[in-house]
Parts: sequence; C-alpha cells; structure tokens
Amino acid sequence: MKRITPHFKLNKQERNGVFFLLFLIISIQIGYICYRSFPSKNEAGSLAIDSVRSVEIEKLKTKSLEQNNAPQYDFNPNFITDYKGYALGMSVAEIDRLLEFRSQNRFVHSAAEFQKVTQISDSLLGAMKGRFRFPEWTKQRKTTYGNTNKTFDTASNAQKNAINSATAEALREIPGIGEKLSVRIVKFRDRLGGFMVMEQLYDVYGLEAEVAERVFKRYSVQNVPDIQSINVNEASVSQLVKLIYIRYAVAQEIVSYREQNGPFRSFSELEKITDFPFDKIDRIALYLSL
Repeated sequence: MKRITPHFKLNKQERNGVFFLLFLIISIQIGYICYRSFPSKNEAGSLAIDSVRSVEIEKLKTKSLEQNNAPQYDFNPNFITDYKGYALGMSVAEIDRLLEFRSQNRFVHSAAEFQKVTQISDSLLGAMKGRFRFPEWTKQRKTTYGNTNKTFDTASNAQKNAINSATAEALREIPGIGEKLSVRIVKFRDRLGGFMVMEQLYDVYGLEAEVAERVFKRYSVQNVPDIQSINVNEASVSQLVKLIYIRYAVAQEIVSYREQNGPFRSFSELEKITDFPFDKIDRIALYLSL
C-alpha cells in the first residue's frame, strides 16, 4: 500500500490544476445549457417580427373575406366618393370628371348621362349600372343633359291636387292620416318653404311609406317653390340650421370641417360629417349649392 499511495499523491500545484480543469468543464457545460435554453437576440427578434406579420396577414385575410362576402348595395352614382369610385374600378380622371360636374350643382339622371360625364368604358358601365338607383323624382324631371333648372314634368299629374296648397283638413281624407299627422305634414312643408319633390313626404316623422304612397295618388308637386339655395361653403351655422334636415350640431361640424379642410368640392364630401343624414342627400341637395 505504501508503495502504491505515492502515485496518487498530488502536490498543491497539481491539485490546483485539477480543480481549474473541473471548473472549466463545468462552466462550459453550464454555458452550453444556457445557450440552448435561451434564444439569441436575432432569433427572438425574428420570432417577434414573424408573430407581428402573422397577425397582420390574418387581419388582411379576414378583411378580404369580409369584403368578398359583404352584400353589394345599390347607390346613386351622383354621390360616388373618391374611395368608392376607385373601388368600382374608375380611374382618377373619370372620378375627377364626375366631381367637377357635381361641383356645378348638376346631376346625372341615367346611366347614359353618367357615362357621358365620366367617359368610362362600356364594359365598366355594364358592370356598374345594374346597381345604379336614381330617386323617383329624377324620372319626372326634364332631363336634358346639363339642365339645372328645377322644373318638373307634371302633365301626367294634371288631375291631381297641389300638395303645396293642401290643407290639414283635406289631407285627413286620406286613410291613415289623422289630425296630428295632417298638421305635422303641413308644418313640415311650411318649414321647407314648400315640397320640391313628393318623396319629401317620406321625411315626415310618423308618416309610414304606405300612407305616403296614398298621398302620391291624389297629390303632386305642381308648382315648385322658388327656394334660395344655401351655399354650403359660405353659410354660417345659423344659416345652415334653417334647413330642416340639418341639426345644429351637424351645422357646426360642417363649418368646422370647412375651416380645417377648405371648401367642399362636391356634396359627396358631406358624408364625412358626423351624423349628417346622407341617406337623404338626394333631397337635401335641392336646397344647397357649392
């Protein structure tokens, strides 16, 4: 034993060397384990970027799917906005021609007139015109291209009574119109200064469409009132609220938008005004100018 023991005896320097070697081996192993456990900066950044991109891609896919499945609504081509025109396939020049035409307070009344103004191709017109919806009053109007006079063809209505001179008592003879509703119709008409088109009866609060159509059978707009239009680019808030369709808060929004963005180029821009009753723009536009 005494002879074997000296072979395993280490001096201080040798022991220090063994300990250093063990420490080095253990440090390398720990470092390797840590390296495998935690991704590098580049890998983490790549994962983060890929995660963000994946979310964006999913959003785009969802939006595209919603657009493809969204119902296609009919619209009045007089009020096509820049965005809608682009979505329909119109060029910038074609959209600008329409906006320029509308800036003169003029309307198109048929698909043929729309093509003449915008100069769109036959193929594009064919794809679009099935969704065109013009208000009924445009069919009664003398629709010479470029005509801006507010005159209506009333030959077919010769046997009807004049709605703008009808009394509340006379209106009560129509089934569905009682005392309160008849008074409300007359007050609404007087605030407008007279009905410009019969479709304005749809705007009378509480008057159902079915009852309004009964009025159409007995009455018509035989004398269009001479209304001084309100310039939407110059009118003050107090002037704008004189139009029954525009509430005070909306009038303030119109003036504020105009001050920040400059004058309105077309009535379609009014769609950007919060709470503006754009679904009635066909009728409201009769009382406005640019």
